[in-house]
Amino acid sequence: MMLTAPGAGISILFAWLSPSYALYFHIGETEKKCFIEEIPDETMVIGKYRTQLWDKQMGSFLKATPGLGMHVEIKDPDTKIILSRQYGSEGRFTFTSHTSGDHQLCLHSNSTKMALFAGGKLRVHLDIQVGEHTNNYPEIAAKDKLTELQLRARQLLDQVEQIQKEQNYQQYREERFRMTSESTNQHVLWWSIAQTLILIVTGIWQLKHLKSFFEAKKLV
Repeated sequence: MMLTAPGAGISILFAWLSPSYALYFHIGETEKKCFIEEIPDETMVIGKYRTQLWDKQMGSFLKATPGLGMHVEIKDPDTKIILSRQYGSEGRFTFTSHTSGDHQLCLHSNSTKMALFAGGKLRVHLDIQVGEHTNNYPEIAAKDKLTELQLRARQLLDQVEQIQKEQNYQQYREERFRMTSESTNQHVLWWSIAQTLILIVTGIWQLKHLKSFFEAKKLV
């Protein structure tokens, strides 16, 4: 799903929690694109990107010039900035979540020269890896001198750990949803009681008013 903030030039894409995903998108010179990813706590995330500029003469996207870069900013569920850094036309960034919930990842170009934006188009290829998918297992096997069986066992242990983190996060979400539902139900209950009391008070007042009216008219 994609939401655009009017007048702000900011697009927000909601991505469901997944081990990894790759996509590309287009941005203008002053436009910022943000992604919201649900991430369990203590989970490593690795992001890789590369940029391409639209070439009018070639009629296609070509590799961006070295002078063009991207600014990457990541916020945790409490909107605390955990990463804010300038990168080149291609880059790799990593961070580890310390709080479960929605993490916001925003990218925008550092260029203020329209000459770099031939046609006003910039294509960004983004690859996100979450959890055990951030591990380079061939490198780990070579470093620790692991056999194929030991490496497979290591992968399974990492997968189990990641599944446990995701289960804990889902339990946290369920608990938060339950508390919200109970709070809403309590507010509805008190509102119903208040409405009932208002009706009773209004009815009593109307009866007294009618009685006073009839007594004034000497009908009672």
